[in-house]
Amino acid sequence: APGPIHLGWTNSGGCSLQWRSYSRLGDGGHADEHLEHVSTTHRGMSEHGCCLQQNGVMTMTLLEGEPAAGPWRALDTAELVNHVLQVAGQPLGRPQIVAVDGRGASGKSTLAAELKRAVARSAVVHTDDLAWHEPFFAWGHLLRDEILVTLHRGEGVRFQPPAWGLHGREGVIEVAAEADLVVIEGVGASQREFEHFVDASIWVQSDFQEAERRGIARDMAEGVNGDREQTIAFWHEWMAHEVRFLAEQRPWERACLVVAGSPTIDLDEGQFAVAPAPSNNPWL
Repeated sequence: APGPIHLGWTNSGGCSLQWRSYSRLGDGGHADEHLEHVSTTHRGMSEHGCCLQQNGVMTMTLLEGEPAAGPWRALDTAELVNHVLQVAGQPLGRPQIVAVDGRGASGKSTLAAELKRAVARSAVVHTDDLAWHEPFFAWGHLLRDEILVTLHRGEGVRFQPPAWGLHGREGVIEVAAEADLVVIEGVGASQREFEHFVDASIWVQSDFQEAERRGIARDMAEGVNGDREQTIAFWHEWMAHEVRFLAEQRPWERACLVVAGSPTIDLDEGQFAVAPAPSNNPWL
């Protein structure tokens, strides 16, 4: 089995600019400058809304209370997958269950797809499918009762969320009973109320403004939320709920590691930027 990843975590006495320079977002979703252990000032966002370099390190605008991860290390996809699966362990009679959580448009789907690609008998359950036409973040019982509990019984999943039938959406969420890995992907994938059903969770940390830019561009390209004005209005409403939900849930505290969804360090093709989780699990 692969050994632990050594990412060079330092204590508060050895803080570096890499992981202590960041902005904060208050309850209203507005960025307030906040710097620790650095002498230079944050210069704001780039013209494209993404992170800016500060002394050679990319900074992020984060939710109030979310610790800035770091130091970041480039990890090949295969190595990342191997260590996540190691943390998930080998449950008897059911698949490994890994949650990939993070704010909207942070890069969760990309990571979940890599995990699925690495394991032949695997599936991804997107929380967006459970949340479709449900009130914001009021679908947790569907994930717990219809997906997680079923998987823990060693059974396959074949479930149509109630809103699908009401709104004319065909099909079902399906996971084969023979699956070795199930990835739960989406904002709220690792909720505190059912963390005991999840074997390992990953927090995808991303820049707030960059995630918003990506989300609006993606939704406009897919035509799912109307024209540009309607899409922007939806995202502002969504993010107001998301900020409150994540501030209350604090999913990064349950993560085994953090993956960067916004630029932090230079990466080669097939690599992710990875940092220790705030819990500082001993395997890191």
